[in-house]
Amino acid sequence: MKNFFAKIVMVAATLMLSTGLVSAVEVKVTTPDAAGAARSAGDKTKASATAVKESAKGSAVAAKGAVADTKAGAKAAATDAKTTAAGAKAAAKAKIVDINTATDAELKSVPGIGESYAAKIIAGRPYANKAQLKSRKVLPVPVYEQVKDLIIAKQAKK
Repeated sequence: MKNFFAKIVMVAATLMLSTGLVSAVEVKVTTPDAAGAARSAGDKTKASATAVKESAKGSAVAAKGAVADTKAGAKAAATDAKTTAAGAKAAAKAKIVDINTATDAELKSVPGIGESYAAKIIAGRPYANKAQLKSRKVLPVPVYEQVKDLIIAKQAKK
């Protein structure tokens, strides 16, 4: 019976680890000292019953604790993810580069645009919209798809 509960706890821990809800779960299954003392006295039946009861209680408490930790960890991870996503959106909005007025260094700061692409963008100015980078073959389609959310083509005021 003790092995049965130990297997249940191990399966639960494995499932939690495989779903990514927790990074590590430590479960200790020990035989209580009372069971060891009873065994030495020769009362094996009572000792095994006591050991099973204590082991079951310990396993249940460990499993409940692991589930509570998992729920708290999941909530914290969700909050961190929301905060990170909001920060990334704000940072991306702040780092949008205007392809019609940006300097060489500003264009190079966009991930995916190197020295040669920056020179091509500057040489092809002005752009009516950022899609012209693709249609004029200034940037290859995969590079354009990578940078399209980080660039803009503002028009000069007349």
